[in-house]
Amino acid sequence: MTHRIIVVGIGPGDSSYLLPKAQNYIENARILVGGHRALADYSDGRAKECSIGADIPAVLEFIRTSLSEDDVVVMVSGDPGYYSLLDALRRTFPIDRIEVVPGISSLQLAFARLALPWHGARLLSFHGRKPLPAELTYAPAAVLGMLTDGKNNSQTIAARLLQHGWHGADHMYICTRLSYEDERIVATTLGAAVCEPAVGHGVIIVCANEENIE
Repeated sequence: MTHRIIVVGIGPGDSSYLLPKAQNYIENARILVGGHRALADYSDGRAKECSIGADIPAVLEFIRTSLSEDDVVVMVSGDPGYYSLLDALRRTFPIDRIEVVPGISSLQLAFARLALPWHGARLLSFHGRKPLPAELTYAPAAVLGMLTDGKNNSQTIAARLLQHGWHGADHMYICTRLSYEDERIVATTLGAAVCEPAVGHGVIIVCANEENIE
């Protein structure tokens, strides 16, 4: 029997956003891979476990070895299709041995909280990476959805966008701890955000202010 790698998105954090199919795979897993938070939240101690840390090659080797025993369930935050371990898995293992169960990403939840359609948004990540200048350039009616980290935060991102043609009056929404009880969404502008305390590790949505359009 050929065993599979089942990549499940665990959503933005709160377990109520976990799809039933993903939950079923996690609960029945004999081999479970995930970050520290995911294992703390969803592991009951019965499965053979591997924590995803900085040593990704070691995690991939654990998965390779474990496939001889059983299916391997890999938990990733948000949706597997957006900046997750799925990229490395696709480069390492045959695609037909990988099953993906989607999850609700923090970006999706942020747009939902604002009742804002996101089909035309530019989705970017500042989480350990930097988007290309062309991706940051202002355009009338543009909407950006961005993942952030500690270094690339509300203050530094606002400053970069102003350098790429955005306006001080353009809207910025800073979303942190999405789905948790202490969730916080702050509405401000790019001009104000440059001077306000920096907030990172969340989602930022920026919308062009239509009053700026000539």
